[in-house]
Amino acid sequence: MIFLSRRHIHFDPIDPLGDGLGDDIAAEQNEPEAITDLSDPLDAQELAQTWGTLLEEVKEDPEWFDFAAE
Repeated sequence: MIFLSRRHIHFDPIDPLGDGLGDDIAAEQNEPEAITDLSDPLDAQELAQTWGTLLEEVKEDPEWFDFAAE
């Protein structure tokens, strides 16, 4: 004999910021170099230079690898 009963499964709503991500985002937004105003036009030359510098710094990391070279 099989007894069937109605049971309701309840899941708590997911909070994507509940694991500390919200605190991390707030800390990033409060850093002095945080981008807060996007109304000024971006200087393409300055942006390219900044990303080029970052790329060179990353390539100096001993764990850096290049997918194209693999």
